[in-house]
Parts: sequence; C-alpha cells; structure tokens
Amino acid sequence: MAEDREVTIYDIAKYLNISAATVSRGLKNNPMISKQTRKKITDAATMLGYQSNTFASSLRSRQTLTLGVLVPRLNSHFMSSVLAGMENAANLHGYNLIIAQSLEDVDKEKRNVLTMYNKRVDGLLISLSANAVDIQHLEPFFKKQIPVVFFDRVHPHADSTSVGIDNYEAAYKITTHLISQGCKRIMHLGGNLLRNVYTDRFKGYKKALKDHRLLFVESLHLVSNLSEQAGTEAARYILDLPAAERPDAVFSANDTAAVYCMLALKAAGLRIPEDIAFAGFNNDPISKVIEPNLTTMNYSGEAIGNTAATYLINHLKGSTDLYATNAITLRADLVIRASSLKKDAAG
Repeated sequence: MAEDREVTIYDIAKYLNISAATVSRGLKNNPMISKQTRKKITDAATMLGYQSNTFASSLRSRQTLTLGVLVPRLNSHFMSSVLAGMENAANLHGYNLIIAQSLEDVDKEKRNVLTMYNKRVDGLLISLSANAVDIQHLEPFFKKQIPVVFFDRVHPHADSTSVGIDNYEAAYKITTHLISQGCKRIMHLGGNLLRNVYTDRFKGYKKALKDHRLLFVESLHLVSNLSEQAGTEAARYILDLPAAERPDAVFSANDTAAVYCMLALKAAGLRIPEDIAFAGFNNDPISKVIEPNLTTMNYSGEAIGNTAATYLINHLKGSTDLYATNAITLRADLVIRASSLKKDAAG
C-alpha cells in the first residue's frame, strides 16, 4: 500500500475479508454489528493507519454542494415529477443538481457518470438505462465513498441504497383485478427485462395468473421500449392474431403504450372494455384523457425524488447512514377506471 495514499474502509474490508458497509457501520459503533466484529474493525483501522470519516471528509471538504442526477429520459411525466421532488429537497438544504439523461443508452450513461465524477458531485442519484448490464461504471464513486442512491430502476449494491415501489405486488394487484373482471387471456406489454421494474412487473403478472390457475402464454408477452409506436405495434400484433387467440385484456407496464394500443384497436372497431380490457402503470395525465379512462397504478414520482434526494443529503450531513438500509419502498395504489370494468360494461 503506497504510503501517501489515504487508507479507506475498502482497505480495512479487504484486510478483514468483510464488506465495506460492515466496516462503515462498525466504525460508527452501529449496534447492528457485534461487539467482537466492531473491535476487529477498530483494531484493523488503527493498525492500518485509518483516519476517521470525519477527518477524511474534512480533507475532501471541497464540498461542491452539488448532486448528480442521471435519468433514462427527461421527456416523461414520471421523471419530471421525480426531478421536481429532488429539486424541492435540494433547494431546502442548499444543494444544486446537475441533471443528465442516458436516452436509454448505457454508453451515454457511462459518459455522464464520468462527467459527474469529474465535476466532483457530492453524491449521485441514478435511475439506470434500459440496456445497462452491470454497474461497473459506478465503481469510481464506490471506491471514493461518494454516496450513490438508486431510484425507480435500481441495482443492489452493499454500498448504496434504493428508493422505489414494490413493482411485483403492484403488477400482481393489476392482473388480479383484470382476472376478477372475467379476463382469462391477459397480454402483458413489458419493458426490457434487464431492469428490475419490468422484471418485477412481469413476475407479478405471471404469479397472479398462476394463483388463479390461468396459463401463461408466451405469445401474449411482448417486450418493447413501451413508446407510443410500441403501443401501436402491439395493437397491430393483436389484430393479426386469429380471433380465438386474441387477448381479452392487456396489462401494459406503462400508460403510454397502453393508450396508443387502445387508440389503434378502437380505430379498428374493437370496443374497450367489452372486447378487450386495459390497464396501465404510472397514472400519467394521459390515462385520464383517453376514453374510456385508463385503469392504472398510481405512485408519486415526486415522493420518490424527494425521498431519494433527502436521504442522500442527510447522509452527506451525517444525520443518517446510507448503508444502514438497502431499500426504501414507497406506496403504490391501484386506480380502477372504466377501461378494465368488463362487468359494468356488460351490465
């Protein structure tokens, strides 16, 4: 170990063969860590010449009072709401935000991460791009103990935390609702399964089918970028199916694809919900404009953004420990509207 290099919790973790998060908690005398392990950590810290976080942070205390924010896209109602929540929290605590979008491209995400790092942001708030396979590009932040908080599209890591909803449970509720309306062939318009939000929604959908003894049909699971075009193409796909093989309901992993699928099917003469019921996800304003209004899952992007930013800022101020919890789960509520009410329509 070079003599002029600052000893970090990662050096202690490597020496003791334990996680950096455990070292961090041990050094803070966290009761979650056993007394024996805490003693091992403090002894190793002394032996290796570690200087406490407060001293190390004072060395680095060229704090910029700036947080980096990386989102997949800026042009969505949900992300706009998230950013509004983050801005509110940042303004309240005297922080500024540097905001960038990956446009669902991991290479652009990597470049943005490097830019944030070079601008010496005090912390990073990130929602991953659709095609990010791993988070190796965030290692410079973890190595320098620059805190990272994932939101919405998250990736588990011992030295970070995440803020979002229970997508599995939400999808299970939506699918169960459609089944309660007599639907038996439910199509799922899903997103890239590399991302937790779409994987969890897909799993919740499948589990609801299984629990109600309905078969999962591979041809009724379409994966796309959930854009307007994807919704229109899903409608064409449905219309090309033989009448006996068409779905009697569609659960879309976002509202945009659901609405554009509905519009195309209505233009082709199908009745909603009589011929095919619909449910979306996100409760975007478009869900209340389409006729019939779209059943969807409501959760607050503003609350997610505010919670993520507040949690990160409180960690930077030393009032909370980012490593004390790995996930914060916020509430989501099913909003039932006319698009899925087959029984009412039949009556």
